[in-house]
Amino acid sequence: MSAQLRSVLGALTLMTAAALGACGSSTEATATGQASAGATRQVTDVEGATMTVPADPQRVVALSEPTLDGALALDAPLVGTITGRGQSTVPNYLADRAGDLPILGGVANPNYEAIAKARPDLILVDGTSINNNPDAIEILRKIAPTFYAGYAGGDWRATFTLVADALNRSDEAAKVVADYDAKVTAAKAQLGTAYAGKTFSIVRWQGGSASLILKELPAGMALEDLGLARPAGQDRRGRGHSEPVSLENLDQIDADYLFFGTLGGSSQDNPDAGGSSDASSAQKALAEAEKVPGFSSLTAVRDDHVIPVDGSLWTSTGGPLLMQGLVADVVKALG
Repeated sequence: MSAQLRSVLGALTLMTAAALGACGSSTEATATGQASAGATRQVTDVEGATMTVPADPQRVVALSEPTLDGALALDAPLVGTITGRGQSTVPNYLADRAGDLPILGGVANPNYEAIAKARPDLILVDGTSINNNPDAIEILRKIAPTFYAGYAGGDWRATFTLVADALNRSDEAAKVVADYDAKVTAAKAQLGTAYAGKTFSIVRWQGGSASLILKELPAGMALEDLGLARPAGQDRRGRGHSEPVSLENLDQIDADYLFFGTLGGSSQDNPDAGGSSDASSAQKALAEAEKVPGFSSLTAVRDDHVIPVDGSLWTSTGGPLLMQGLVADVVKALG
């Protein structure tokens, strides 16, 4: 164990003891150091870890975009979350639902002290936030039961199913997924055959260059669900995150239609950099992209088929609320 980890764990132990003292004698400390109240149940996360969680969690912390999305879709009682990738607030597409939910750190940098002060009875994480970082998991599990719901680039349905299981809301989750499937069916009927034979690219413009959103990410899954084809070079799965494209190979982002987003100042190495992600920010990024040699000669640009979109929705990750937003965006843009 590193000295830094020992220091953090020591501080959390003192904070937890103080919190328990403030709770009074009517509660009994659990193995995680939090107060136990009411019935519990056993759940198993995506990594096979079995843990005891409240049967009806009342103080949930979601430390990733997919787990926050899923918890909001299920109306779970949240007490904190992290900023969206490349943003200083919750993901832009979730802002209305999240309201003034306290921010407890960044997507890759949780604030352990703030999380402990929130006194969660369940913490939700996944591979888009806490990835290959056993120290982080160990610290979080000293605060409250910490449930690893899915992997980066994993199927959003599988992650959402596990989030729902941890929250004991599987019946509600089935209705949410059915609602998404119904929206897809309605959207496909509305689009009809108008775009048969056309191709669709999804691009995040960041730091003066492009990255591709491929088929393993939510936006790629949504286009596939809607029956909208990708260009040959994009008709594949990637590595769980956007794939950079050099300016020399800018033609790789081309298609008949191009969904174009941005995430402020973020990058793969600095996902918490500040900035904005909405469609107006995408419009500004598009104006910068048009100055890059070769961009204006792309088919989608020449045909005026570039569609500025909210990057938090189209070029990041999430759950069923994100998927519903993507379908609504496609219908609005193409329907």
